[in-house]
Amino acid sequence: MSIYIMFGALLIAAAGMSAEAPHGKSAVDDPTQTVDQDKKPDESESVGVAEVIEPDKEKTDEVSEEMKSEEKKSQTDEQDIEQTAKPEGEESTVTSNTIEPEPDAIEPDKEKTDEVSEEMKPEEEKSQTVEQDVEQKTEIVSEPSEIEPEYIRELVGIKAGHNDSNPVWSPSGEKIAFERSIGDKREIIISGMDGSVVQKIYCKVSDDKNSEMEFFFPGITEDISYNSGISWSPAEVSLVFMSNGGSGNYDLYLLPQLGNKTTIRLTEHEGKDSHPQWSPSNDHLVFVSGRTGKADIYLMKLENKETIQLTDGEKTYLYPQWSPDGKKIAMIYGSNENHDIYLIEDIARPAETLKILTTWAYDDLRPSWSPDGKYIAFYSNYNLQEDPKVWALFVIAADGSDSTGDEELAAKIVAKNVIPDIESGPAWMPDSKRIIYVKNYRQAYNPIYIVNIEEKTDLPFKTTTKMNHDVTCSSDGTIAFRAQVEQWDHIYIAKLKE
Repeated sequence: MSIYIMFGALLIAAAGMSAEAPHGKSAVDDPTQTVDQDKKPDESESVGVAEVIEPDKEKTDEVSEEMKSEEKKSQTDEQDIEQTAKPEGEESTVTSNTIEPEPDAIEPDKEKTDEVSEEMKPEEEKSQTVEQDVEQKTEIVSEPSEIEPEYIRELVGIKAGHNDSNPVWSPSGEKIAFERSIGDKREIIISGMDGSVVQKIYCKVSDDKNSEMEFFFPGITEDISYNSGISWSPAEVSLVFMSNGGSGNYDLYLLPQLGNKTTIRLTEHEGKDSHPQWSPSNDHLVFVSGRTGKADIYLMKLENKETIQLTDGEKTYLYPQWSPDGKKIAMIYGSNENHDIYLIEDIARPAETLKILTTWAYDDLRPSWSPDGKYIAFYSNYNLQEDPKVWALFVIAADGSDSTGDEELAAKIVAKNVIPDIESGPAWMPDSKRIIYVKNYRQAYNPIYIVNIEEKTDLPFKTTTKMNHDVTCSSDGTIAFRAQVEQWDHIYIAKLKE
């Protein structure tokens, strides 16, 4: 439209020129032809006028060249506007961006037109940027903000005065054992999935001082018995645990069969024995003992209690964990606030196959194998603020192929600001892709999160519980954890939606 108005203005100006101008072909024929190609068949009036008026050729040539330039510029502007224009109903925006010359102007101000054109371009780019931002925001909003559970409920009835903690699933996920504190005393509760109590273990050294333990109901003896550190047998009919038996000395004990009235004492050394872990492939135990004056890793064959020492370090070994195939053992080694992750690749040759997986100045704790045996997750107080009280969750290759350097290890972080569950370690889900952990976020009462190490997603798990700890996951994906009800800790179980 602006081209036709400009063209008319030129014709009016040409009509006012000298009548003695030489006759010949009009210099505006070329732009007329250009316009005519873009016009519809019924728009021919301007062409007829152009054939009657014969303006000064030299001046008209100048005008024609300017018109061509202006026409090309206008077409370019219109194309640009069409590319960024919105659907019908917003045509006024397109019209307002079109620059029209004054009716009596022969030569439009080129500098001003260029300035206007340059002003129009940022507006177009801004419009495109705004549209992209809107699309990005729409995508973010469409992502789930939290993970909904299929169900969540208390495992057993909540009772004041009971503090329940450290749930441990049986291999099949059909039973769960946990520790219950009543005052200073601690017993072990074995429960079914429906919350029914299968057995309670509260044991004390018998009067005849033999290797067996007797069961007592809590509260009937003055000597306090402390029972913890549960590990199930692969067949889940037996379990081992650590207990002081009311005597003050910590040893390992075996419940050979669920429902038995007596337990078997496995160790009787003056040094403290703890952290028992039952091999998933055979009747072997790995545990920590301070019998040499420092904590080392030991292996016991349950059939005859034969015990061999696997490590002999100058510092402390803690938290041994079997690989899923029962062939390797991961652990930590160090002292004070600097422990590293170590690996025994072959328990038949422990000294020759001992390998270090982390070698930096940060404290690494509680290695945990993924169910497929490919990864090891652990807690570390590495953080950019150099705050030793701020913990993160890391995942490294279990075969030791990852570099142990600071930069390489820092890249293995999967979740920040984590509350470490020292008793249970990072909780893998059965797919070996997700880990459940507790976020150190007091304003939300320490919520539970689930991080996907492949998709790099980290979302809260909606539980509505408060002050969560001790998260663990069964082989079928059922989650167990402790949460605070008023001032007491109780065990909850939950399941994700399929």
